[in-house]
Formats: sequence, C-alpha cells, structure tokens
Amino acid sequence: MNNFRHYNPTQLIFGKGSIAKLSKLLPSEAKILVTFGGGSVRRNGVYDQVHAALEGFEYSEFWGLESNPTVETIRRAVAQGKEHQCNFVLAVGGGSVIDASKLISASLLRDDDPWQLVLGGSVRDGFVPLGTVLTIPATGSEMNSGAVISSSETKEKFAFHGQFPTFSILDPEVTYSLPPFQLACGIADSYVHVMEQYMTTPGQSRLMDRFAEGILMTLKEVAPLVLGEEPNYQARADFMVAATHALNGSIRWGVTEDWATHMIGHEITALAGLTHAHSLVIVLPSTLRIMSARGDKRAKMLQYAQNIWGISSGTEEDRIEAAIKATEEFFRSLGLSTRLRESGVAQEVEDEIVRRFTERGVTLGENGTVTPDVVRAILADCR
Repeated sequence: MNNFRHYNPTQLIFGKGSIAKLSKLLPSEAKILVTFGGGSVRRNGVYDQVHAALEGFEYSEFWGLESNPTVETIRRAVAQGKEHQCNFVLAVGGGSVIDASKLISASLLRDDDPWQLVLGGSVRDGFVPLGTVLTIPATGSEMNSGAVISSSETKEKFAFHGQFPTFSILDPEVTYSLPPFQLACGIADSYVHVMEQYMTTPGQSRLMDRFAEGILMTLKEVAPLVLGEEPNYQARADFMVAATHALNGSIRWGVTEDWATHMIGHEITALAGLTHAHSLVIVLPSTLRIMSARGDKRAKMLQYAQNIWGISSGTEEDRIEAAIKATEEFFRSLGLSTRLRESGVAQEVEDEIVRRFTERGVTLGENGTVTPDVVRAILADCR
C-alpha cells in the first residue's frame, strides 16, 4: 500500500424526510444561491420540500444547469449570485448541478473567468460554502471535491477540483420519480467509478479490494430491483449509498488509479453529446480488453473474473474475455447500448479524440501506457 492522505469533511444526512432538516444545516445569516437543473424537482416534490425548508432565509434561484454543465451557463449563475451578494450555494439536483455549483462557489469570490479556473485544474481555497440536496445517485459529487465542466464554444470537457460540500442530504425516496434511463446511467456511472480505482495493480491492499468488490457486487444485485416497476426503498437506499462510496475517496487509500476510460469518455461526450455514463459503458469493456492484452491489467482482471463474476475455469485469456463480456452484458441489461456505431458516434469523433490527445501529449492509465495510439486501438474495439 502506498502512502496516502485522506480528508473528507462532508456531512451526510441520509434517509426519508431528510430534506426537512435543511434549515438547521444552513447558517442563519446565509444569503443563498439555490441552483437547479431543468425543472424535474418541480414535478417530483423536491422543490416544494426545499422551498418549505428555506422559509425565513434570503435566497435567489438559478435554473437551467445542464446535464453536462457548460461554463457559458455557469457564468450567468455567477453573475446572478454576485448581484444578490450570495454567501452560500445550495445545489439541488444530480451530479451535474453539484459539479457546476462547485465552480460557482469558487467563482463568486473571484474576478477570474470560470473557464480559466477549470483550465487551471483546481482551486484550493477561497470558496462560498456549498451544500447539496442530491436527487440523482451517480457521480459521488455530493461527497467529493471534483467536478467536470464543458465548454460549448470549444467542445471541450475537463475535470476541475474545488471544494467539498459542507453537507449533503440523501433521501432515497426522491429517486422514485426518476426515469429508467437516468437510473441505469447512475448505476453504470457508479460501477465504472469503482473500476477506475480497483482495476489497476493487484496486491496493493486487500481492504481496498474488498471495499471495491463489495460496491460492485451491491450494484449488480440491486440493479434489477432499482429498475423494477415498483420502487423498492431498500434497493434505492443501497444504490444511493453505493454511488456515494464509489467516488468519495474511501476505496482509493494507498492504491493506484486509472481513469483512462473517463478521459476518453469525456471526449465522446463533448464531441458527440452522449450522456457521460453512456460513454463510459462503451469505452470500459474495450479498455479492459486492450490493456489486458498488453499486460497492464491481466492479473487484476483474473481476480475480477473470479470474485465478481465467479469465472474460474478455462485459460487465463478465456477467463478475462468472459469477464469483459459479462461486464458488457451487465451494462446492456440496464438498457444501455455499448458500441460507438450503435450509439451514433461516427469515425470522425474517434479521429478527433486521437488528434486531441496527440496534440496535448496525453498519456493515460495507472502506468502511463495509454498513449494516443492505444486510445485509437481502444476506440476501434468500441465500434
């Protein structure tokens, strides 16, 4: 196990009726910028609960943060927050709303253009405090400092590290109104988050492996219950907590990480407009196949085949391929397409991704071996 430093100050408030506790979590002097997405919270009752909990507080509402939040929209939110002299940001929505709100909270105290903060990669201090009411389990953004922001102008998408939320409210009942596609994307997103931290080098930490494998098994088991016709509270609760744990830092202690699938997926989303999780389920199986053939993930793939899919017979190559196919079939069982052409992504997108990585001098993966040429091979296998 490598040396590590772990810090996570986010307070989680979990369970039925938790939104009603919002008023006790906010500073009494807070002037709040409340950020929202496209309006689904008006239809599922979340907005009414938040509105009731904010009685007596001074607040301004900003609507319209996209599912892949753009800096163009974020600029407008920052301008509104500054106009109303807001000193607290409350994000009500899924990971995209929370991601955008992290950049907003950093930008409210600065004159810098928000896109320059994104290009800088991180902001270490000087934030307006941020709280969240999570409505879509998926990204873990409710309990980490990361965000991913897009530019409509340049068709680029980059990660940005800002602040941790001071608190996040998680009520599984708010997921009852989510459409199957959003639930499927949330399950897939969480699964791939775990794989990026788990599927690297074997023998680093038994504990981290078991934590990661526990989340993967949980997501597999609850998926059909979460996607069932009738809401299942216990399954939704396990899903919500699994999604948070998948990316709150608790399974990465002292181990190497990959994130090549995410970096390739971000480019697909930016260029072709696919939902983030949808791009990940296309890229992951081919990343596992190409990198296992090159030797980077071979030993860990055999562990994954045995512990997650119960695959223990056949040659090593047979077991690895069977595990990759089982992973892809799991994603398809969620109702997600797993091929570029099937999803309407053209050859031109592949070429542009490779061109961008070549121009930036990018190498990816836990060993830095995913060069632009390897990315080309991965994308070719995704077709």
